Amino acid sequence: MLAGTGSDVGKSILATAFCRIFLQDGYRPAPFKAQNMALNSFATPDGMEIGRAQAVQAEAAGVSCHSDMNPLLLKPQSDHTSQVILNGRAIGHRDAYDYFRREGREELRSAVCAAYDRLQSRFNPVVMEGAGSISELNLRDSDLVNMPMARHAGADVFLVGDIDRGGVFASVYGSVVLQEPEDRKRIKGIIINKFRGDLRLFERGRKILEDLCEVPVVGVVPYYHDIYIEEEDSVDLAMKSRQAEQGKVNVAVVLLRHLSNFTDFNVLERDPRVHLFYTNNTDDLSKCDIIILPGSKSTIDDLYELRRNGVAQAIIQAHRRGASVLGICGGYQMMGVEVCDPAHVEGDTERLPGLGLLPLTTTMNGDKTVRQTRFRLLPDGGNHLLEGYEIHMGDTTLFGDAISHPLTISEDGKEGGYLKDGRCMGTYIHGILDNTAFINFLLEPFAEKISEKHPPIDYHAFKERQYDLLADHVRKYVNMQQIYDILSNND
Repeated sequence: MLAGTGSDVGKSILATAFCRIFLQDGYRPAPFKAQNMALNSFATPDGMEIGRAQAVQAEAAGVSCHSDMNPLLLKPQSDHTSQVILNGRAIGHRDAYDYFRREGREELRSAVCAAYDRLQSRFNPVVMEGAGSISELNLRDSDLVNMPMARHAGADVFLVGDIDRGGVFASVYGSVVLQEPEDRKRIKGIIINKFRGDLRLFERGRKILEDLCEVPVVGVVPYYHDIYIEEEDSVDLAMKSRQAEQGKVNVAVVLLRHLSNFTDFNVLERDPRVHLFYTNNTDDLSKCDIIILPGSKSTIDDLYELRRNGVAQAIIQAHRRGASVLGICGGYQMMGVEVCDPAHVEGDTERLPGLGLLPLTTTMNGDKTVRQTRFRLLPDGGNHLLEGYEIHMGDTTLFGDAISHPLTISEDGKEGGYLKDGRCMGTYIHGILDNTAFINFLLEPFAEKISEKHPPIDYHAFKERQYDLLADHVRKYVNMQQIYDILSNND
């Protein structure tokens, strides 16, 4: 288990690295995180929903993702409430206070332990990931994901500390000494992450930590800048907001308050023909060639905010001036004539006018669609099947007597999305932008703006290369022989 002194210390990235390292060394690893909290999720091949980080780790491990890898997923809907997804399926909404009370926790504990047991019967080793800090004493009795899970699995724990944020001695030492004696014995190694500068300057620090904690420091991993691994949670996406660039197609992703699945844009962001940024500034939108309305965890609330702050009108005006508009999932719903919620799935608002760019109406309901999909583009996308996945609530249908103009057709013949013209379209398919054919279709109206010709991106090959680079980086700075010795002497 990779456990942390706090949130965002790099547990997920290190778990990804170890999944790839164990695969390279001839093992059959799989990731596991008992409980995850994230807006970014992914659909498994059998139509279940898990955290995106575990899907990435499974890809690094060379195996198909499965709901057993993340049996409990919390998707925040506000500062106090989350949708609870158990074994891949939504089971309702809980506020934080109710969720962390002891009542009902044992049922959840049994479920996540059973998922681990099923996983470890098929894979070896299981690369477990903790959540947040392992020393939240007020939550110890209700903890499902850190040391209680390590006890169930009989796992060796490697404590990850982030030296970049400062206070690494206090956070590592405190995390160790605040454990119960049984759990303290499980901590077999310390990994210092995100180091900057000359590693020789930390040699004395390594010795001090080992003497204080009586645990070996098995690695000091430097910060890296040139390896690209999909992130679980959004960094400050607004920091990617920059001025329009000449010689490229300028693409703006509307910065929603409840933006989800921002990994939809990773490929487009790396396309040399494209300058992509995130914004909710109306002036920025007026200068774009393409505007993308992304997925949202709260469609009606985000739609209300777009109408209130003038962004909705700015998108409409930009489209009238020639900009393309693409809506994905919640953004697709917002592009219609209206979004209705008579059952109050998202809140008290029963109807809100949409942007009116597409002749569609959406009705929210309690049933969630989760599936992977293979599809072709219409009207003539050829015989080559593209790939993506759907995770959404609500049904979208034609408004009034509108005529159907689907954007895609799945391999089982189901039509989906809407294509008004080459510059206005929407779809429920996440990952549609991972397909070169769709990116080419989206950029085609602006071909004259692209100053240089570039070969298409093979995103699968790109990701595989990044996993290998990450593994190489961690191998260089972590004593893998020491880790293997620890694992082989597990008592």
